[in-house]
Amino acid sequence: MVIFNGRNYGQYLNTGVTTMDGYEPKSPRDWYLRDGSEGCVKKQSMCGNGEGFVKVKRLKLPDSFNAAWMDKSMTRSDSECSLEDNELEDSSRHLDLLIFDLSCIIAATDNFSLTNKLGQGGFGTVFKGQLSNGQQIAVKRLSKSSGQGIEEFKNEVLLIAKLQHRNLVKIFGYCIQEEEKMLIYEYMPNKSLDSFIFEPTRSSLLNWRKRFEIIIGIAHGILDLHQDSRLRIIHRDLKTSNILLDGEMNPKISYFGTAHIFKGDQIQDTTTIVVGTYGYMSPEYVIFGKYSTKFDVFSFGVMLLEIMSGKKNNDSYQNHPSLTLIGHVWKLWREDRALDIVDSSINESFVSLEVLRCIQIGLLCV
Repeated sequence: MVIFNGRNYGQYLNTGVTTMDGYEPKSPRDWYLRDGSEGCVKKQSMCGNGEGFVKVKRLKLPDSFNAAWMDKSMTRSDSECSLEDNELEDSSRHLDLLIFDLSCIIAATDNFSLTNKLGQGGFGTVFKGQLSNGQQIAVKRLSKSSGQGIEEFKNEVLLIAKLQHRNLVKIFGYCIQEEEKMLIYEYMPNKSLDSFIFEPTRSSLLNWRKRFEIIIGIAHGILDLHQDSRLRIIHRDLKTSNILLDGEMNPKISYFGTAHIFKGDQIQDTTTIVVGTYGYMSPEYVIFGKYSTKFDVFSFGVMLLEIMSGKKNNDSYQNHPSLTLIGHVWKLWREDRALDIVDSSINESFVSLEVLRCIQIGLLCV
C-alpha cells in the first residue's frame, strides 16, 4: 500500500497528479504547470476526511515521475498502484473532480433506497442523494449487466468535466470501488424533458413560452459542443430523456458516454458500431456509419418536433401507420396544415409565427 501525508503530497508527486481527497493545490497555477513544490492545503470535504495519513488505492504513477525510490520488489497486491481503470484517475488529474468513497455514496442515498430512485435505463439506475454538507446530488449507478463499460464511463467523466456551459449538466465526480462504477452529478429536481412532454397529466405544465425557451437552451448547448467549446464534440445520443431540467425548468444536456471528439479540422468520421437511439439517428449514420455535427442537428430536429407536438417520433399514426412523426409533420406542412401538430395542452398559449418557424427549422434539420 502506498501511503502519503495529505499535506505534503505535492512535494512527492510534483508532476500534475490530482491531489488527495480533502486537499487542493496551494498554487493551482503552478500545479497545472506540473510544479507541486508548494504542496497542498486542506479544503472542505463533501464527505469529511480526517487529518493525517490517507491510504491511496488505484494510484498510477505518471510516466514522467522518477520512481527510483519505489521498492521494485513490491507486487501488484502489495502496492495496488496499477489497475485497469487507473487511466481514468491519471487522465483526470487536471480536472476539478472529486473521487467519492463508496461509503459516502451509500450514506447519501440511504443505501440506494427505492424512495430515492429517480429513474432507470439500460445503463442502470439514477438515485437522488444528499451529502453531509447538504449538497444534493444525482448518482448514476451503472448496473453490472450494463452495456456501458469502462470506456464509455471514462468518456463521460472526462468529457463532461472539460465542458462548462449553462445548458450542459455538471459532474461533481465519480466512484469506482468494489465492482461499483458511479457518476455523481448535480441534482436536477425536474428530471428529464420526456417526463413532461409525453405525459398527459404533466404536459400542460409546459406552456408554449417555456417550451420555446427550452428549445433555445438546447440549441445553445449543442452550439457549445460543436463550435464554442475548445473541443468539437458530437454527442450522438441527443433525445428528450437526455435533456434534464433544473429547478427553473432550464434544459441541460446530459449523458456523454457515446460522445466523440473531433480533432483539428476533422468534420466527419465513420464507424462500424452504431450507437444511439433509433428515431433520433440520422439516416447516413444508420445506413453507412457516417457521422458529423449533422448527426446532432438531425436529433435536435426530432426533439424540436416532439416538444411542439407532445408526440414521440416513433409513434405510429392511426390514418398513416407507416409514418413517423417526421413524415406526419412533413405531410401536414405540404398541405399548409402544420399547426395541426401542436400539442393540445398548449393550444391557448402559442404564437403561430414562432411555432411555424420552429416547425420549419425542425423539418430542415431532419
